[in-house]
Amino acid sequence: MIFDVAALRAHFPSLDHGIAFFDGPGGTQTPRQVAEAIVATMTQPISIRGTAGPSERNAERSVTDFRAAYGDLLNVPAAGVVHGRSATQLTYDFSRHLAKTWRPGDEIVLSRLEHDSNVRPWIQAAEHAGVTTRWIELDGPNLDLDSYRRALSSRTRLVAVTAASNVLGTIPPVRRIADLAHEAGALVFVDGVHYTPHELVDVPGLGADLFVCSPYKFFGPHCGVLAGDPALLETIRPDKLLPSSDAVPERFEFGALPYEMLAGATAAVDFLAGIAPGSGRTRRERLACSLAAVHEHELGLRNRLEEGLGALGDAVTVHSTAAGRTPTVLMTLEGRDAGEAKVHLAARDILAPAGSFYAYEPFTALKLTDPALRVGLAPYNTSDEIDRFLTGLADFLR
Repeated sequence: MIFDVAALRAHFPSLDHGIAFFDGPGGTQTPRQVAEAIVATMTQPISIRGTAGPSERNAERSVTDFRAAYGDLLNVPAAGVVHGRSATQLTYDFSRHLAKTWRPGDEIVLSRLEHDSNVRPWIQAAEHAGVTTRWIELDGPNLDLDSYRRALSSRTRLVAVTAASNVLGTIPPVRRIADLAHEAGALVFVDGVHYTPHELVDVPGLGADLFVCSPYKFFGPHCGVLAGDPALLETIRPDKLLPSSDAVPERFEFGALPYEMLAGATAAVDFLAGIAPGSGRTRRERLACSLAAVHEHELGLRNRLEEGLGALGDAVTVHSTAAGRTPTVLMTLEGRDAGEAKVHLAARDILAPAGSFYAYEPFTALKLTDPALRVGLAPYNTSDEIDRFLTGLADFLR
């Protein structure tokens, strides 16, 4: 696996400004190829989808290419790929779709590890339906599976869980969670927003019935994607306009699709697949090779970062300590305000955000101080940038 970070960085115009971006979990920078795909789609003949002329065919191609790309990325059939404005919007939509079948006395299970986008939509839908919410509790940075087993019952209709925490980086045992849910007769909804940029996703392998991700977390434009088995999607009936298509997955996409965003999202998958494609023949094989190289690169950076933080002693407390985790490090600073640290670092062209990052449940459960400082690594980060961050943080702590 050959990973050339300098060659990769050359594709990102924003990196020419000299900023060290450690805000990958909030959204990555955009390579030139993605922007060009968006512009090309907007400036070519374009119209409502169809086959009658080049403008209709261009629109149709943007949709079919998008579904094929995310089918390859997530290992699902193209017919199981749904576009949405964001992962949050898709989760809200599907919480409403699924809740139409829930009845008082039913239950759902959520986890304390989640971004609030995989909590509040389900709680609100459950409240409207008269359904009880139960919880998978935390044991340090990990999920407490004993509490999960206690929460499951024959009344459980849905289990919603993250594939990776956006603040702690924890990668929970999603397949074990899904298997237990399926034994109880429940559906499994997986938030893969923070997982997808760092791991090769296999939706069936995870045991996820429905899976969401966000292309802007891995070089694409701001939109969301939901993936699932087309056979399952056929059983879900959304409220929709009468003349609009009832075919899957179109029945879940309300109004005209943003063809330029679809093209940009497709280009992001192709860019990701081309980072270190090896000898892969198919796009899926190239993605596997590239993500393996990205994982190795990011792991080296994370190790360097954590070693440097350890040298700062008791001044820094690192909360991202799960055995399996993404290259995301959450820390609090003894006696110092993380928000002030963010400002100090930003003045040195180092972007490391501070806050609670919509992770209300883990912050509350672990009694974490808000704001906390988060360093989230992306493939374009370098060891020199890690050293810049560590030097800047040490200077702040002095």
